[in-house]
Amino acid sequence: MSAQGQSVRNITSLLRVGEDYVRDVIHAFNERGFDALDPKWSGGRPKAIGDQVRERICLIARTSPADWGIAAFSTWSLAKRAEHLVKRNVVQTLSRETLRRILREGKVSWQTTTTWKASTDPQFVAKMQRVLELYDTPPADGRVVCVDEFGPLNLQPRKGKAWRPARSPRRLRATYNRYDGVMHMLAALDLATGKIYYRIRKRKRWREFLDLLKGPARPLARREALRRAGQLLAAQAPERPGLGRGKRG
Repeated sequence: MSAQGQSVRNITSLLRVGEDYVRDVIHAFNERGFDALDPKWSGGRPKAIGDQVRERICLIARTSPADWGIAAFSTWSLAKRAEHLVKRNVVQTLSRETLRRILREGKVSWQTTTTWKASTDPQFVAKMQRVLELYDTPPADGRVVCVDEFGPLNLQPRKGKAWRPARSPRRLRATYNRYDGVMHMLAALDLATGKIYYRIRKRKRWREFLDLLKGPARPLARREALRRAGQLLAAQAPERPGLGRGKRG
């Protein structure tokens, strides 16, 4: 534009930039030519916190206050975590915004805590290894199945999502009646074929479990094993109060 004879004032009005900037660009172009149009920016000030310190900050962020003997609070906030890092001489000073960026770059985010349970059986490891051994080397004269039950099954309203006017969600009654009762599902997974066999019953007793093996899952077990399982379950019924009582589903 300057080469076409336009003045600095006309260029600033068209490009909406300052006159000093236009003059600097023109002078730089006259001195270095087209290289002035592609400046080599230095990238700004170098990081005040190195990569090793950033990694350590992310490691400390994944701990809980209880790990450091702090009982005043149970979770970290950005301000409390930054104060803790300064007290531990990890950094000299640290703002909440800088800490937030470091955690985001380190892929450390605020998440909901989940729970897990461990077995208290002293023979848990031995039993687990025995089960895993069946997975790897199933017996030649039988099949390995995983059996489990799920229940009670019942129809009840579930929360969902829908387009509604602002601040006017759809309401569902929290109370409901089970006029048809509840049901239970017993299922068996054949590890060799990947097929699932199941039964829906009103009860989940040893009779229903034996019925599952005698039904569609009959090929999964040998007749002798079924007979022995039936004898064992029937023998245990009188020893356990309430076992085997009631109407069969």
